[in-house]
Formats: sequence, C-alpha cells, structure tokens
Amino acid sequence: MGRMAGRRLLAAVPVLAVVTFAVFAVAAASPFDPAYAGSSGPVAGREVLDQVRENLGADRPFAVRWWDWLSAALTGDLGDSTTLRQPVAQVIGERIGWSVLLCGVAFVLAVVVGTVIGVLAARRRGGWFDRIASGLAFVLEAAPPFWIGLLAVWFFALKLDALPAGGLTDTGSDAVTAGQVLSHLVLPACVLAVTQLPWFVLYVREGVGDALAEDPVRGARARGLSERTVLLGHALRSGLLPVLTLIGSRVPELITGALLVETVFSWPGIASATVEAATSVDFPLLAALTVLATAAVLVGNLLSDLLYGLADPRVGFDG
Repeated sequence: MGRMAGRRLLAAVPVLAVVTFAVFAVAAASPFDPAYAGSSGPVAGREVLDQVRENLGADRPFAVRWWDWLSAALTGDLGDSTTLRQPVAQVIGERIGWSVLLCGVAFVLAVVVGTVIGVLAARRRGGWFDRIASGLAFVLEAAPPFWIGLLAVWFFALKLDALPAGGLTDTGSDAVTAGQVLSHLVLPACVLAVTQLPWFVLYVREGVGDALAEDPVRGARARGLSERTVLLGHALRSGLLPVLTLIGSRVPELITGALLVETVFSWPGIASATVEAATSVDFPLLAALTVLATAAVLVGNLLSDLLYGLADPRVGFDG
C-alpha cells in the first residue's frame, strides 16, 4: 500500500507541473489583458498600462513567467492576488477551511443517504420505492446545481423563512459563532449533497441488487440466515465495492458543484475565489487554485483505490 501511494505521489509531480504550464499557456493566449484588472485599468493611459504589465510580468514570455512562478511556489511564495490585494497563500489559507467544511459535510451526507436509499431500493427492485427513488435520482442527475440552489433559496429562505439565504453569519453580526455557521451551512451543504446523491443511489442500488442475486447470498438464505444478516453481512459488502471507486471519481464533480453552490449562497470558500479570479483575470490566484483542485482530484483517486484494496483483499496494492 505504501509503495503504491509513493508511486502515485511521484507521478503527481509532473502532472501538477503540466497543469500549471497549461494555465500560463492559456493565460498567454487569452484576449484578456491583466493590466485592465481593477477599476482604474480602462481609464488609465498607455504608459500607466505598460508599467502595470511590467510590474505584473505580463510583458515577458509565458514560459519564463511560468518558471519564475513555479520556482517561487516551491519555496512557498504563490505570488499576490491582483484582485483581492493579498498574497495568494493568505487568500487560500483564509478560505480553504470553509470549503473543506462545506464539501466534507455534503459528501458525507451524499454517501450515507445515497447508501441507505440505494439499499432500500435494491431489496425489491421494480417495486414502488425503487421506481420512485430511481426516477428522482435521474431527475436530480440532470438538474444543474445552481438551479437546485436557487430553488432551495426561494423555498426554504424566502417562502418558509426557515433557513438563511446565504453568507456565513447573520447580517450585522461582527463575530463568527458556531451556531451561526451551522445554521448557514445547512442549506448549501444539503444542496451540494443533493447534487452528488443520484450517483450513489444508482450505484448502490445496482451493486447490492446484483449481489443479492449471486450464489453466495442464495446459499446464505438457504442456510436459514435472517434477511438482515444476508443483506448487511453479505450483499452490502460485495455491492458497495464499486461505490468505493465512485468516491474518487466524484471529486471533480464535487469541486464543480461547490463552485456553483458557493457562488449562489455567497459562501466564503475557495470556489467563490476561483470565480473572482477567473472573471478578474487574476492568473496568480487562478494558477494556485487550479493546482489545488488538481491535487484534490489526484488524492481522491488514490483514496478510492486504497479503500477498494482494503475492502477487497484480492486486489493487490503493488500489482
């Protein structure tokens, strides 16, 4: 296991280098001029804009800028954000905790609720519960996250006035308290969980349903074991193996969904900073956030492989 993890981490180094190079290449090919980022750009004179480009290094070849950025990043210097007027490392440090909290809670909700619904649907495939659960899963699978978020804001925040519509704390509050954060977390976390829920429901339903039809499960029933023992002790473990690979593959979709959900609910996380960086041509911040997202995807894939190997001893880590 350690050897496989080490190989994956070594392979991630060139992948991250290529990703950062691609970001700077796209920035060089972009029609946007970083000198215009900010309110004074469009009304500034040519000499001022040329000076801004020189200060930002935008007048140098992108390969040189990429190498300078990479060399500085290896020492912990990620540059300065041109829109937030802060060091990029400080921007990420202030926001990453809130994104991890949101994504973590949403992902756990999606896995737990999706597993429960999938198992209940698999017990009697073709029944009324299975048809309703599968139908709703396909509908949610096609629904855009921002649409679900706006619908949740309209119903729970505006119509029922039961939950806050967005932000991290109540309006006018100077302190960030656990109670306020929890109440403001409920709606975006549930919306993000709903966007991930369909895949877990369908995967668990299919995996557990197929496991219930296998010979070992039939043999367990023939020996007189209870249906609960058969389901939890035999079918569930075998049927959940494909779900472990789904955990890693859902990380990119989780990041994309978080980007939209954080924007809808004004959640002060990394995803909302990504939107600001993209719309403001803030390439130092965008490059760092792209690397962070890529690293999260690589770690998610590694985690799914490790979980699969631990759950199924027949899978070799060093093969």
